[in-house]
Amino acid sequence: MKKSKFSDSQIIEALKRVEAGLSVPKLCRELGISTAAFCKWRAKHGGLAVSMMARMKELEAENARLNEDARGGAPEGRHSSGGDFKKVVRPSHLRATARRAVSGHRVSIRLGCAAFQVSGTCYRHSAKRNAGNEEIADWLMRLTDNHRNWGFGLCFLYLRNVKGFGWNHKRVCRICRELELNLRIKPRKRLKRDKPEPLTAPTRINQVWSMDFMHDQRADGRKFRLFNVIDDFNRASLGMEVDFSPPSERVTRALEQVMEWRGRPRVIRCDNGPENISAKVQARAARQGIRIECIQPGNPQQNAHVERFNRTVRHEWLSQYDWESLDEVQAFATRWMWTYNHERPNMALGGITPKQRLARAA
Repeated sequence: MKKSKFSDSQIIEALKRVEAGLSVPKLCRELGISTAAFCKWRAKHGGLAVSMMARMKELEAENARLNEDARGGAPEGRHSSGGDFKKVVRPSHLRATARRAVSGHRVSIRLGCAAFQVSGTCYRHSAKRNAGNEEIADWLMRLTDNHRNWGFGLCFLYLRNVKGFGWNHKRVCRICRELELNLRIKPRKRLKRDKPEPLTAPTRINQVWSMDFMHDQRADGRKFRLFNVIDDFNRASLGMEVDFSPPSERVTRALEQVMEWRGRPRVIRCDNGPENISAKVQARAARQGIRIECIQPGNPQQNAHVERFNRTVRHEWLSQYDWESLDEVQAFATRWMWTYNHERPNMALGGITPKQRLARAA
């Protein structure tokens, strides 16, 4: 049977979005599935929670094992359909096999433990439900509901570095896999390219800033742009301005607003856009003692820090919603910018937030 590329939690999330008012054709286009596939999801999983779906899978697997035991007659070590049995190596699996042998074949406990190499202590062990696992599962469910693109890595770093929990990463990963919250990794064809020259690493704040523009469109099809400014030292987002086509005066005003509370940078790295290389921006920067460093045309990797930030913006919230107005985009961008600086772990900083990186450098 072909395995679905969507996990149980993703299917439940899709069904909830339709119940909330999203049209089925729009959801199908977004997920890349057919309407018939969505109808099968609704017929099979409608009204179920993730925990209920996991229990249903356990019952199906147990039923398959019972049917296999009832049929019998298959060659030793072979499945009735021709495939090999999965190797039983875990103590919990060996204990369950020994218990089935004792209850079904009426052998003694001593003989059953000897046959499957299980100790008497392991046979009589009864697993205790750990309350900490429930708390971890609750945190993981809340994080993945609020941040759809967060996988195990970001969730664990958030719990460890931001919230201060001391849970082991293997324990959190096991619970994340049981809840089927891990994201699917899409394989990509890697192109062999020359290794680019590494960017200079700033040693303090306001040494190098990076700025760039992003494009998107509203629900009515009209395009707008986002102006992003970050500090390369701790990857902090300093400002996000939204407008249809911001002129150079708007760029200058946005930079001055950031400088009022952050201070002046020594260098600002940007591309060769008309808003960045205009005479007004260059003259204002020269009067304030700021050097505008433009990258080479056609080499966005020379401004990699802000390009990576743009990718995070697009994947985490900009492409997730249909925007009705610029005020809505600006309000969401302002709230997300605070979350990014204070709560989102950054892999380039070793799994800590930009605020924590700034505090350690102080």
